[in-house]
Amino acid sequence: MKYLILIYRDQPTGEPCHEAHAALTSDLAVGGELIVAETLADPSQTKRVDAGTVVDGPLPGAGVQPAAFYLVECETLDCAIRHAARTPEAAAGRVEVRPVLGRGGLEM
Repeated sequence: MKYLILIYRDQPTGEPCHEAHAALTSDLAVGGELIVAETLADPSQTKRVDAGTVVDGPLPGAGVQPAAFYLVECETLDCAIRHAARTPEAAAGRVEVRPVLGRGGLEM
């Protein structure tokens, strides 16, 4: 099953964070579980559509912002959680793991 590991930050991080993510990305790739890993642009570059109008900036009141994500293919949720726990942001409780429902999941 696919899982999204979503990482939140409220400030830029330094080199140790980069090294931890590079190691995790490498391990996931070697293990065949990595689909994609990307860093998101600074929240100041966010555009959103609000009632049909394009607005600058992230959702108001959102607090910490999504900063990066991994999309992984794991056998179990517990496996995806173990990967998420390796991120430096996990120590501050700023990582989510969500199952990906697939294309049919957009039917609301």
